[in-house]
Amino acid sequence: MEWTMAPSAMAIAAEIVIAELTQNGHEAYWVGGCIRDELLGRPVHDMDITTSALPEEVIAIFARSVPTGLAHGTVTVIQDGCGFEVTTYRTESGYVDHRRPEHVFFVNDVKEDLRRRDFTINAICCGLNGELIDPFEGEKDLQLQVIRCVGDAEERFDEDALRMLRCIRFASVLDFSIAKNTWRGLMRQRDKLAHIAVERVRAELDRIVEGPHPLRGLGMLARCELLARGKAPFPWTGTDMAAAAALTAGIGELESARLRWALLLHALKQSAQEADVLLRAWTFSGTTRSGVVQVLRVREAWTAAIEAMPPGTGSMEGLRRQWIAAVLVFGVEAAEGWLSLLAILPAVAPTLPAAASSAFSVVESTEASTTPAAVNVQAAREWIAQMPLTSLSELEITGNELVEALDKRPGPWLGKMLNGLLQAVASGDLPNDKQLLLLEAKRMDRHER
Repeated sequence: MEWTMAPSAMAIAAEIVIAELTQNGHEAYWVGGCIRDELLGRPVHDMDITTSALPEEVIAIFARSVPTGLAHGTVTVIQDGCGFEVTTYRTESGYVDHRRPEHVFFVNDVKEDLRRRDFTINAICCGLNGELIDPFEGEKDLQLQVIRCVGDAEERFDEDALRMLRCIRFASVLDFSIAKNTWRGLMRQRDKLAHIAVERVRAELDRIVEGPHPLRGLGMLARCELLARGKAPFPWTGTDMAAAAALTAGIGELESARLRWALLLHALKQSAQEADVLLRAWTFSGTTRSGVVQVLRVREAWTAAIEAMPPGTGSMEGLRRQWIAAVLVFGVEAAEGWLSLLAILPAVAPTLPAAASSAFSVVESTEASTTPAAVNVQAAREWIAQMPLTSLSELEITGNELVEALDKRPGPWLGKMLNGLLQAVASGDLPNDKQLLLLEAKRMDRHER
């Protein structure tokens, strides 16, 4: 087969593996995702191989091999620095907890092996001669841009309930539709998702939200209400999810996974605290969770600052100072993250209730007229750019120096004073000069007394 979407070194190494197997009297084919992606013109990142050779025969043929899944017939063969999962033709039965097959039987017919696979587009294989073996017309479904189960959809989803999320993930990432019978099978088996580990579900959801067409996947999840049936809490109805999907109109333009999750949770009207609890339950990494929650905390600070502005003041100075305070507390990255979200939200703000819509505009004249959020986003970005410093480490005076100069024991007063000085310098009220900072610290100390 002539590969155009796979790295040449990997394709050549895989050809050697297949050739070695065939020269030793066995059948061997590329199978699954690598064939699908090559036919679609998508980058091929790895290559799986299916063979009639038994695992011990594969190990005997190749000098470098790792028995990564002998119970399921899988041996990882290392060839020219590339790793290939080589799996014996098999059938499966007796699925445990609607996820793992209890019995695996090795067979001699590659079509029997393809019959056990999830979707027709993944049930295609190809040998060195370049001819496709495609008993379930997966190539045709690729042309039709449709996700269809191999055989009976209800049976496929009953065997492995995670396939339901994989179905939506493939449709979302590839921008395909789902065949009617496959969708019906998913709807009938959706309660089985309760058997799947949260980590597995989150991994699929990650790929949907972070993929190239997240709105498509979110829309499908809204219609089938699948996530509400999993082990992790997902307290939103299909209507809530549909509204969130509509609100996240710009989600596809955001590069950061952290921002996509922040936007989705914002659209689902989650507070930062609620988001933190939810992301913990969904087993997100601490880094991702913290990044998302900090963006939502900036949102709350921004909204509170706007709501606190008295009508007709004609000044945005109060907003500027509160914004700078939020940047210092939550960090520049989180602040810029919220501004990135805010920049795409004005298009939907007019459709929101008045209370929510107020977060996307500010009062700027005696007539209490509003400015589009895009203008405020630009102003907020300029305020960040104008800040001479953004953290205590940049302050030209240390806590130890304050303790010594004021002849006081360290205590809560020290953190309060340092943050007060930081706010003053960041807001432009005071130069970042040690002597001037010390004078201001002494003034603050006298005032406290």
